[in-house]
Amino acid sequence: MTTAPKASAAPERDYVLGTDDEEIARLGLQHRVWRPRALDAWRRAGFRSGQTILDIGCGPGYASLDLAEIVGKAGRVVAIDRSQRFLASLASMQHQRGVDWITPTECDLNGEEFPDVRVDAAWARWVFAFVRQPRKLLERACSAIKPGGTFVVHEYFHYATWDLAPHSPELTEFVRAVMESWRAEGGEPDIGLLLPRWLRSLGFEVREIRPIIDIVSRDSHVWEWPFAFVRSGLRRLVELGRLPSPRAQAIAEAVDAAARAPGTLLVTPAVVEIIAVRT
Repeated sequence: MTTAPKASAAPERDYVLGTDDEEIARLGLQHRVWRPRALDAWRRAGFRSGQTILDIGCGPGYASLDLAEIVGKAGRVVAIDRSQRFLASLASMQHQRGVDWITPTECDLNGEEFPDVRVDAAWARWVFAFVRQPRKLLERACSAIKPGGTFVVHEYFHYATWDLAPHSPELTEFVRAVMESWRAEGGEPDIGLLLPRWLRSLGFEVREIRPIIDIVSRDSHVWEWPFAFVRSGLRRLVELGRLPSPRAQAIAEAVDAAARAPGTLLVTPAVVEIIAVRT
């Protein structure tokens, strides 16, 4: 059954990366690039028809819709996020597609309690890097998963691997500013490798740990994922007062020129994939 996000007179609870239409579109591109890897991880984790799956930090809900296809009408997807704009986007998309077994739920992952559900599986992508108390968030997520249930996580573990070859000092400056902005909000961009130990302490068996890092040329679809973030990320850093506008423009021009040079390669931020089962 479709449940609309809770009505609220409170203002939009923003993210360090923003929640505007440009960010929603960028997240859509990002999901299209990462969708094959998510589907493969979910398959190996045993996500299947009839399950109830928790999508933690669902954003505009692109993964939620894919999960809904997997569980089907006999299942349920509980999609939680703090952003009313993101949840409204998800509600609109599921209405258009006639998918009424996703429940969008407003929840601030920095401290609010999860909805009262017990789930067969959970999924989180690039969530723990942005919250102030990642261990406590993990505890809340794990407590919602039934014994024998599965948790699949994609999370950064070495964000500064993001670079061009030949090296781009301007891209490195941008990446450093991004990491500083996340940390200023209480996040940690290199959180990923803490999660396996925490999961074990919470009664989970870690079945798989895989690094994901690509080195690609401009003709790869992967290329578009980080470069879309350069454009929106520089704008956001200016809005946050972390870069002056002229410097952001100079970085954009230098990175664009480096990216257009023949033979340039892109190295992506390092991500860890974790599949764990509650014992």
